Amino acid sequence: ARELASLSEYVVVKIPMTKDGMRAVKTLSGEGIRTNVTLIFNSLQATLAAKAGATYVSPFVGRLDDIASKGMGIVEEIVDIFANYGYCTEIIVASVRHPMHVLEAALMGADIVTIPFDVLLRLFNHPLTDIGIERFTKDWKRYEKQQGQ
Repeated sequence: ARELASLSEYVVVKIPMTKDGMRAVKTLSGEGIRTNVTLIFNSLQATLAAKAGATYVSPFVGRLDDIASKGMGIVEEIVDIFANYGYCTEIIVASVRHPMHVLEAALMGADIVTIPFDVLLRLFNHPLTDIGIERFTKDWKRYEKQQGQ
């Protein structure tokens, strides 16, 4: 971790949510090394990471959804807990599977969302936008035709 952190001031060391991981976060944060505690699956894990001094926590919402648990529910809990206690740890919503995860993360106040490319592309699309573009194009072609006569 120290070797990685020495490469650049922009390096953030990824640490798994384990007891040993939290010991490492405590030590590294004391040395000014930024950390991202990953594989967070409940709000208590995120709280432990924040207390240990993590710079970021990454709750994996899609993986929770996969096992019939509401992944975004833990993000809401984490946002509330961090606000209640004034933790500076930022929340990175991970394992995003669809645009609704992105919207819900923004509404809840998550700091960052890691978005797969296919989900990012879907953010640009909406059926009414497509219909509107189609209508504008038809109107323009009709106008051009009228001007040519």
